Amino acid sequence: MSVRQFTIAAVLAFASLSTATKEKAAQDPVAGTDTVHGCYKSVGTMKYMGPIDFNTQGLCVRLCLKNEKVVGASNSNDCWCGDEYPNKADLVDDKQCTEPCPGFGDEACGGLDTYTVYNTGKRVSVGEAKEPGSPSSSSSAAPSKTSSASEAPASTSDTIETVTAPPTQEPQKSGPNVAGIAAGVVVGVVVVAALIGGGFFWMRRKRNAEIEEEHRRNAAVNAFISGGKPPSSSGGVSMTDSRLDPVLNRRMSDGSIADNQDYSRRILRVTNA
Repeated sequence: MSVRQFTIAAVLAFASLSTATKEKAAQDPVAGTDTVHGCYKSVGTMKYMGPIDFNTQGLCVRLCLKNEKVVGASNSNDCWCGDEYPNKADLVDDKQCTEPCPGFGDEACGGLDTYTVYNTGKRVSVGEAKEPGSPSSSSSAAPSKTSSASEAPASTSDTIETVTAPPTQEPQKSGPNVAGIAAGVVVGVVVVAALIGGGFFWMRRKRNAEIEEEHRRNAAVNAFISGGKPPSSSGGVSMTDSRLDPVLNRRMSDGSIADNQDYSRRILRVTNA
């Protein structure tokens, strides 16, 4: 191999190494900004959120923020979200996270059984899982995705909450109030009987008054024709008017002093001798 060929091969190898995707160095969390926390061999307690087409660090972080999570992790198209970092025992060298993100090749989205973990910027102080997770493999990763997918919605769907309303109780239909109906019937009968009885007695009394009045008129007419007084027992009224008989205006008893003469003074009388 000539010196020229060796030089060209070295330049190409160096170029390929310089263009290889590298994991960003871990950064201190900043509020409101997503930062890389490190390369891990486990996602700890994070839940699988589903695949994202053309996944990037920004898309995975956005999905985690939508679900109110503070930590995210990605491996190629897959995204996980949670509330704490994986255990420190699962932290590996950044060189193991060299898988280019499908949506942006300059970013690393995990590697072979490794995961790029992010802080979403929602909270700066975040804890870590108490127990280290088991190293991920192709056989153990699949069940984790399946079990987690049922607990978290995919990036393109929203959480749907089903609320079951308690069965409504139908109001109990009360039967007719027999006692009230009976009492109403009795009162109605009594009122009708009282009205009928009152009307009967009123008609009877009116009829008796008419008969008595007619009897009195007949007795008065008979007494006027015969020149006598109507019988006192009948309660009739005398037809004689005292104003038509001046004699009745004086006392007519025998031996009594006439009422029309004044005997308290002497009367001087002049006579011719």
